[in-house]
Amino acid sequence: MIYRPIVLDEEIKFSKKKFIVSKTDLKGKIIFINKNFSEVSGYTESELIGVPHNVLRHPDMPRAVFYLVWQKLLAGNKISGVIKNLAKDGRYYWVIADFEPKRDKDGNITTLTAFRRAAPQDVIDTTEELYATMVAIEKKHGMEKSLAYLEGFLEEHNLSYDEFIAELIKPKGIIAALLSTFKKVFG
Repeated sequence: MIYRPIVLDEEIKFSKKKFIVSKTDLKGKIIFINKNFSEVSGYTESELIGVPHNVLRHPDMPRAVFYLVWQKLLAGNKISGVIKNLAKDGRYYWVIADFEPKRDKDGNITTLTAFRRAAPQDVIDTTEELYATMVAIEKKHGMEKSLAYLEGFLEEHNLSYDEFIAELIKPKGIIAALLSTFKKVFG
């Protein structure tokens, strides 16, 4: 069992060229992490294998975001998001995460893979305000009201969640090429 650290207000910065990869089973238990995952999170592979991935969930993250991610993945679809994770030492790091369900030869979803890269400051700034509002709503009124707030926010901007995230996180230049190559290697 992993104990949750005391949350510190200190960010871990890492290279935009460093990709963090993990795979989970369909219940969210970690079955694989790459070396970069260990380096950034501070956890060893042996500490995380078999542990629910939500051990990394930072308290500033709205539960509603993970609800949307799981809904989409278990329906067999890819989804991206901006995530604030909690490291072993209590510090945090922001990532852009691309989640993908993996299937067996019969088309059944068998595992879920996440490819993460450092989130640029403009992405963090946009996301942080939205998430703070959603977390406050969740604390007072529950996750359903947080989801309703997010839906209203998206309607106001005339975007779906996927469109909002895609526009926000669109990789550019060499990062787009590196991400594509990395997904081919680990996908």
